[in-house]
Amino acid sequence: MKGKKGKKLPRRDKSGAKAFGAQIGRLFENLQKAGEEGLSFSGLQKKLKLSDGQLERLLETAVRAGSVKKEDGRYYLARRRVPLGVTGRGKSLTGELVRLKPTFGFVRVEEKGENRDIFIPGSKLRGALPGDKVELTVQKEKDGLESGEITRILEMGSPLYAGIVRKFGPMASVELPGAWDGDLPLKGAEKVENGERVLVEILRRGESHRDYQARLVKRYGDGDMAVHCAQSILEAAGIVREFPEEAVREAKFLAGRGILPEELDGRLDLREEVIFTIDGAESKDLDDAVSIRETGNGFSLGVHIADVSHYVEAGSALDREAFRRGTSVYYADQVVPMLPEGLSNGICSLNPGEDRLAFSALMELDGSGKLCSFRFVKSVIRSRVKGVYSEVNRLLGGEQDPALLEKYRDVLPLLPVFHRLYALREGIRAGRGVPEIDSAECKLLIGDDGRCQGVAVRERGEAERMIEEFMLLANESAASVGRSLGLPFVYRVHEKPDGQKLETLRQVLLAVGEDPEGVTAEMPAGKLREILLAAEDKPYRTMLHRQVLRSMMKAKYDPRPIGHYGLVLQNYAHFTSPIRRYPDLAIHRILSAALAEVRETAGGWGLDGRAKGKLERQFTGFAASAAAHSSETELQAASAERDCEDCYKAEFMKGHLGECFPAVISGVTAYGFYAELANGVEGLVRIESLPAGEYTFDGIMTLLGPGVSYRVGDGVVVRCVRADVGSGQVDFQLVRDDG
Repeated sequence: MKGKKGKKLPRRDKSGAKAFGAQIGRLFENLQKAGEEGLSFSGLQKKLKLSDGQLERLLETAVRAGSVKKEDGRYYLARRRVPLGVTGRGKSLTGELVRLKPTFGFVRVEEKGENRDIFIPGSKLRGALPGDKVELTVQKEKDGLESGEITRILEMGSPLYAGIVRKFGPMASVELPGAWDGDLPLKGAEKVENGERVLVEILRRGESHRDYQARLVKRYGDGDMAVHCAQSILEAAGIVREFPEEAVREAKFLAGRGILPEELDGRLDLREEVIFTIDGAESKDLDDAVSIRETGNGFSLGVHIADVSHYVEAGSALDREAFRRGTSVYYADQVVPMLPEGLSNGICSLNPGEDRLAFSALMELDGSGKLCSFRFVKSVIRSRVKGVYSEVNRLLGGEQDPALLEKYRDVLPLLPVFHRLYALREGIRAGRGVPEIDSAECKLLIGDDGRCQGVAVRERGEAERMIEEFMLLANESAASVGRSLGLPFVYRVHEKPDGQKLETLRQVLLAVGEDPEGVTAEMPAGKLREILLAAEDKPYRTMLHRQVLRSMMKAKYDPRPIGHYGLVLQNYAHFTSPIRRYPDLAIHRILSAALAEVRETAGGWGLDGRAKGKLERQFTGFAASAAAHSSETELQAASAERDCEDCYKAEFMKGHLGECFPAVISGVTAYGFYAELANGVEGLVRIESLPAGEYTFDGIMTLLGPGVSYRVGDGVVVRCVRADVGSGQVDFQLVRDDG
């Protein structure tokens, strides 16, 4: 592959990206101090102690990025920050410190629904740590980076951090992977071994990180074991397995008493219906089941959800703890549940052959698969079989294994009916213009010793997609009830893409030769579907799926029914997983109360003024707080799950150091490129490990070097040269270019 002409970036020296980042940080810091007077080339050279060539390349990078400007032979920070106590020269914002390096950090702020990261030089961090909510001032310009300074810490984040102990004789310090690249002095580590994974508490803070001190809270063991790293990551995030004693007592009582005869009063008895669950083989918290029958006009579809709100009463110890957790957390072969096991795997789980209380969505669809009507009822069901996705996929594929046929004998006649309805719904989904974005998940194979023995891409077959579509129908129906009755509610919302993310997508499309016309803030989701379909057989397909995903806003919970852009639905909520998601439990509670109040009117079923006022008083504040808090806990859980998964992937790759693998370039940066293996493991090929020469990054997807180019989608062969379990980072070295 031939290189192209372009502006040159500095080739990193052997100290790598960390040294380059330190140089950038010192450059910004000195220009900030110089303020409006700026600094000459020679003045910068004296302060930074760099050679002519080093400083020229550093300044060229910063000027091209828009963070430094040159006027009349002098250099200025393009985002001149407001000195403390001075107002009117910069915009005051609030945000959260999300990344921290020894000489700089980044604060993430949100404006108009869009996040952006603002560079903060080390001297202006005021001792903030990741997770801190801060006030900052920035000098904003039209393009490029923004830099600012933290004026005060509004709210300190959790004082708990996951770390790795480093001992030097009698002295001990702690590294905080993912939080800070520096070391903190550590108290209470006299008996701790070097390299142990620990949980620490920040004992003392100050205006500088040099003033900090940490205290040992908990030891986990060998820092090279992912299971220990995962435990510390979760506990540092406040995600713990242990439940409060009162919540445990409540759960034991409810699980032990079973279903009382009076609890069946007024419920629709569906125990004779053919109802069954379909989940992953390892699943134990079975909160959704399905049933179906063909009618003269189409289909009657039942989605039956565990009636968790019947057991978890508002204000109880169980409810308080479920609200605090917000969601179950899944990683490797482990789960930290939202509800104690007696409920999540017991009385609330729709286990086969056992009577269970349910909340059923009964939906009527016509012969084309269109949803015509629906109703929600409290029911009692008895699942016929615990279906497994992989087994149902085999049956749908025509497999005639006798053991499989015997297990599913009660539901076999229904599988073709389910599949016909799913095929019709898939056509309706395509007609709506829903972009089908691939976001491959990895499956971690854990051995008896708790170590990661393998990594594979999790396959999604027709059974998975079928159940997903039926759950979506129930979720849409629940949201439609909430909206039509004007209930205080918890909706799942997804706003339109906005701002710079779309501009980046346009640039990516241009770079790969696709037409970006129509990519605007007002475009329908169907435009994104068209983009993905056009790239279906292209080498950059996976990259484009990721870029489209990045261009979208994050879905969240909201008491307002503002619609779901990605699903192209006006009404959407989460109703189908109350065992593992608090918003679903909240909706169950609201709908249960509404069902007790609805009355038949001339226009159908509705609420009179008295009932509506009662429900508004009871649930308006609850819905708002459940939506806001659940959005926070969802993000926290997702971040912790990713960090844990990265540790396990690094643990697996640690056993394959020196081995070579075919890979695909999945991302390109100014400091190298990322390569992804067939199993989903991604690692960094650092620029200093590439053939000697100067490299140019086009800012989008290509790194140009002397006679070569490395582009997203290109095939390469890489060797694994480093796998750090504590940070979850994997480094590759280029063996050859297969492009």
